Amino acid sequence: MGAMSRWRVVSLVLKAALVGLLLFALLHPDWDRFAAKAMGIRAMTYPLAAVLVPIIWFAWSRLRGPVRYPWDVDALIVAPFVIDVAGNAVNFYDTFTWFDDFCHFTNWALLSAAAGVALRRGPVIPRWMLGFTCAGLGAIAAILWELAEYSTFIMNTNEVVDIYRDTLGDEALGLGGATLSGVLLAIFAPRRPADVPVEVSP
Repeated sequence: MGAMSRWRVVSLVLKAALVGLLLFALLHPDWDRFAAKAMGIRAMTYPLAAVLVPIIWFAWSRLRGPVRYPWDVDALIVAPFVIDVAGNAVNFYDTFTWFDDFCHFTNWALLSAAAGVALRRGPVIPRWMLGFTCAGLGAIAAILWELAEYSTFIMNTNEVVDIYRDTLGDEALGLGGATLSGVLLAIFAPRRPADVPVEVSP
């Protein structure tokens, strides 16, 4: 089984897990681990992660001609949403104080890796630019996520100081995960012809 075939299996398993976990949460709204967690909003929005890559791939194929389906990018995008819902399902968020920080760091690293892997399939760009692009995209996404959390969870609470600290911490962790992905991709991504230094004869 080739690398892309393995990514295909991983992607399909993650999509099935996401659907199963969301259905499980909706069937048990009275459980404490799902209470006040906006599971209804998650159930409406998280499936978008499972169809984002197929939609973009289909549109790109129609415009530019057939291209190989990016199962690795697909899996990397779906994985953070599975981790989040699974964390609620097994009650990790309420059991382990570090789990929320782990998710903010790891999930933005995965999403930034997805962006980096996708960028590597486009026009050749310098490795340093790839790293900065991944970090920048991750930072933007982390900020947008915190704004969404603010509008969903925070506007009706008086715990201003603690929430401010938590929001800044989450954004810092998201930036850290995105930056780590950018650095790793810039260093370890396989070289393409334009990446190889050209020797100039004297």
